[in-house]
Amino acid sequence: MTLESLFDKNRAWARDIENRTPGFFTRLQQQQSPQYLWIGCSDSRVPANEIVGLLPGELFVHRNVANVVVHSDLNCLSVMQFAIDSLKVKHIIVVGHYGCSGVKAAMDNLRVGIADNWLRHVQDVRNQHREWLYQLPENGPTRLNALCELNVLEQSLNVCQTTVVQDAWARGQAVVVHGWVYGLHDGHIKDMRMSVENAEALAAAYAEALSELKKRYTAPQPAADSAV
Repeated sequence: MTLESLFDKNRAWARDIENRTPGFFTRLQQQQSPQYLWIGCSDSRVPANEIVGLLPGELFVHRNVANVVVHSDLNCLSVMQFAIDSLKVKHIIVVGHYGCSGVKAAMDNLRVGIADNWLRHVQDVRNQHREWLYQLPENGPTRLNALCELNVLEQSLNVCQTTVVQDAWARGQAVVVHGWVYGLHDGHIKDMRMSVENAEALAAAYAEALSELKKRYTAPQPAADSAV
C-alpha cells in the first residue's frame, strides 16, 4: 500500500461521513465537546473511536504503550487536565487489551529497547501481585490475561490519584474514572467493575474490583478467553 492510497481512503471516508451527516465537518470545526477521555494502548489493533462507535469529536484520546498512567508523565497529565478543565469530560476510561505485547514483555522480562524503561511500570504491577499471579497456569493465556486486567486496575487507580482528578473532585466537578479491557479475539469490551466518582469511594472501589478479578480466575475460564 502506497501513501497515495491513504489519501484516497481519506477522501472516501470524508465523503461517506458528509453523505451520512451533511454539514458534519462544518459543525465539527466550531467546537469539540467530547464526554469521554480514553486512555489506551498504542496498539494499532485497538482503534478507540471505532470500538465504541463514536464519531470524531465525541472521544478525546491519549494512547501509549501498555496504557500506563505515571504521575511524572507530563504528556498524559496535560491531556487529562485539558480534558477535565477545558473540555469538561464526564468520564475517563482506562482501556487495556488482552494479548498486549507491552504487558507480555513486562511479564516475561523481554528486552525490547528503550521501552523497557517505560514497561518497568507494568513490571511494578506484576511484582505487586506476584504471589497471586504466579499461582495461575503458566501455559496458555491465563496469566497474561490476568496481568492485562491487573494493569488496568492499577492504572485506573493512578488516574484517580493524580492531582488533576483529585482537584476536580475537590471542587465538585463530575468526573468518573473507569477501567475496561478490550478483547482482540471478539471485539468486545469487558468492564472491570472499577468506576470511581469521588475520592472517598476510591479505596473501596479498587478493593472490590481487585477481589472480583481474582474470583474470576479461581473459577473455570470461559471458552472465549482461551482465544485471546
